Amino acid sequence: MSATQQTDVLIAGGGPCGLMLANELGRRNIRCLLVDPKPGTAFNPQANATQARTMEHFRRLGFAQEIRSMGLPPDHPTDIAYLTRFAGTELARLRLPTAAAAPQAIKAMSGSWSAAELPHRVSQKFVEVKLREHAQRLPSVEVRYGCQLKSFTDTDTGSGIEAVVQAVDGGEPLAVQAAYLVGADGARSFVRKQLGIAWGGDTGFKRKFMGGKMLAVYLKAPDFYARNTNDRAWMYVVVNPQLRAFIMSVDGVSEFAFHIQMADDDATEALTEADARRLFSLAYGQAIEIEILSMATWLAGHALVAESFQRGRVLLGGDAVHLFTPTGGLGYNTAVEDAVNLGWKLAAVLKGQAGADLLESYERERRPLAMRNTGYARQFADSIGLYDAAPELEEDSPAGATARAAASEYLNGHVRREFNIPGVTFGGRYDGSPIIVADGTSAPPDAPNTYVPSACPGGRPPHAWLADGRSLYDTFNFEWTLLVLGPDAPRTQAFEQAASALGLDLRVVRQASAELAALYEAPLALIRPDQIVAWRGQDASQAAAVLAQATAQP
Repeated sequence: MSATQQTDVLIAGGGPCGLMLANELGRRNIRCLLVDPKPGTAFNPQANATQARTMEHFRRLGFAQEIRSMGLPPDHPTDIAYLTRFAGTELARLRLPTAAAAPQAIKAMSGSWSAAELPHRVSQKFVEVKLREHAQRLPSVEVRYGCQLKSFTDTDTGSGIEAVVQAVDGGEPLAVQAAYLVGADGARSFVRKQLGIAWGGDTGFKRKFMGGKMLAVYLKAPDFYARNTNDRAWMYVVVNPQLRAFIMSVDGVSEFAFHIQMADDDATEALTEADARRLFSLAYGQAIEIEILSMATWLAGHALVAESFQRGRVLLGGDAVHLFTPTGGLGYNTAVEDAVNLGWKLAAVLKGQAGADLLESYERERRPLAMRNTGYARQFADSIGLYDAAPELEEDSPAGATARAAASEYLNGHVRREFNIPGVTFGGRYDGSPIIVADGTSAPPDAPNTYVPSACPGGRPPHAWLADGRSLYDTFNFEWTLLVLGPDAPRTQAFEQAASALGLDLRVVRQASAELAALYEAPLALIRPDQIVAWRGQDASQAAAVLAQATAQP
């Protein structure tokens, strides 16, 4: 190693968390080097649901519409359907807007779904491509796939992190010196293991579905739609006494991600492509030809959160610190929000705009959210995985009809419990965080299927569409925003002066609407760079103290 590469942040892992962090840091002109041993972004579909809050963050970065244009064709239904077989009898369905309809549909929604964006059904493999594309456009970001982190030391001195990275196919190792290391390197995280940080929580849940070994097959089935008399959907879930499986459309044409629950964990490892074809035909309900693009096994039944998210100058995010059973699509979306939370904090510390203690708020804020979200995912998995399909469900008999009616009632309730989740999506909060300036009020109760907008400090700002058609969020600054609301709003000079003294990029956004002032229940609200309410109040008299607390000034 003849030379040492200097960077501000070394990111181990090029999945959604690592790539999102590179975008957050690069937009703030922070030097970062991202390494990942894979040859490129994901080949397999993996996560397939981008929640509305994640889409709002993509909107904040300017590429939500690019993400929405990927995956399914714009007019392809995004419904979730439950059936006896993929081409069998439909038992339940949740109808949802297409990608083309979503931008207009959200403007007519209110209450729990008052938002800038609706969810989008798109495979993670497409999202990663877009995140990488945007990250690599940023001058301060360097992305190296096919390159892995070999070792690292937190020197606990001014030199920070000393690491060694090397191309997977060999070559001379490269010494890297960084102020911080972020381990976003997945469930088997090398970084977490080197730090000796253990998992907490529960694993090994056994269920009839979403518990134990699952077989995953990425495949092409050109005749899937042509031979299926049911309305098209994005996701189909098979419920019958013989097997439990689900499939998601990857491209809306012929590519699918198929997952089937296996009863015998050991036998699952020995499955062949012939077995996969047989199992797919069983789930479909008739013999059907497929082309297997890849197949692998995975273990459902996790609700794990790491005991710590930080050790000195090393921080962890994504699957490296939380593992979900993938019901509700919460794993990937939680990982994205880890990066959003951490990105502005790292940048603020590196730029001298905040105290080093600001980074300690990362674990204080994100670990409780990881525990909350893994808990919700477990609830959803129990709701579907512990459900028993009646033996006569597929019979052409009065008993079969009665069983299907009962299944329909239960599954129509379940699909809304798992997939209509504005409370999970928007209701995550950072109550008790040292950098949230509490005002003595309490947030509405946390519930998965309902969300009550509230500007109580520590949560997502209430959303509204403005008279000119813009989202209120579109007026926010990329960094700090001071919302000034109502026709008789107070003076704000104290905030502007305090922000200037700290070197913070603060935009004052004035909205004279009395309705907005009533929505926020205050004429002033300070919005953090990650679009979280840091403070709200009646006047600017405590501006310096508010900004000092929000940035962990000593």
